[in-house]
Amino acid sequence: MHQAKEPSGYHTPVLLTEVVALFAPVADGLIVDGTLGGAGHSAALLEAYPRLRIIGLDRDPDAIAAAPQSERLTVVRANFGDLDDVLGARLSLEPDVAALVGVLLDLGVSSHQLDTPERGFSYRREGPLDMRMGPDAARSAADLVNSLSRDELASIFRRYGEERFANRIAAAIVRERPFEDTSRLAAVVADAVPAAARRAKHPARRVFQALRIAVNEELATLERGLDAAIRCLRPGGRLVVISYHSLEDRIVKQRMAEGATGCICPPNLPVCGCGRAAELRLLARKAVRSGAAEIESNPRARSALLRAAEKVPA
Repeated sequence: MHQAKEPSGYHTPVLLTEVVALFAPVADGLIVDGTLGGAGHSAALLEAYPRLRIIGLDRDPDAIAAAPQSERLTVVRANFGDLDDVLGARLSLEPDVAALVGVLLDLGVSSHQLDTPERGFSYRREGPLDMRMGPDAARSAADLVNSLSRDELASIFRRYGEERFANRIAAAIVRERPFEDTSRLAAVVADAVPAAARRAKHPARRVFQALRIAVNEELATLERGLDAAIRCLRPGGRLVVISYHSLEDRIVKQRMAEGATGCICPPNLPVCGCGRAAELRLLARKAVRSGAAEIESNPRARSALLRAAEKVPA
């Protein structure tokens, strides 16, 4: 079993054994790790497969600085949604970039980002209300909270946090702003929801998730990144995606299912008229989840959902 070997405890990669096994059939090629983080997945893949090469992308300068040194790992500060541009720019330097056999996306926020109060991702730690994953994000969480209307904020909380008290929370935020730090925002959110809703999970959890997604345009980035990954993979190449909430997983599930759908003509039609051909083969019908032992050692693995697909010849 492959153990996590992230540098300096930066981030504990989830479903590590499963990820390494999924890339075994393409272990002699080039993989893009589109969300490098602490490079835990990449380090395990490089150790397991000596002929594998990886291009690691991350929009977070901290992740780039923490990346391990390896002749077989090329690190690029970039958003995985811009995968097309990144690979196109590297073709002149590395001609075999065109032979892309794998793409790995480990979505969401890293342990390092959550555990660093200065980044402003956590509702449990006091810090500036930032939440930007990288300098490419145009606005911080404070910018959104302090400038958007009540209706705009409520829409963000409903859409990206699936928050049922979105209107009440947005009204309280508008009434109490401006906000500069995470702890005050979390307190105002908690006071805005009924007491019964505070008993299960922290009442600010969904609001912070929604703001983070909005700040970093995560869902739009995911859609672009999936399309680019499928387009750039060569036949036989594999796409592996780990998501952490239903919004991400829904996008991944639907895009992979769409890619695995071939002819949609009526069954009694003698000749295909739609011209549609499957571009993917699903490697598992259901999402893979972490086992009890992994969840016990890393509670953040509890919400992880892994889906994988293989590119098929046109």
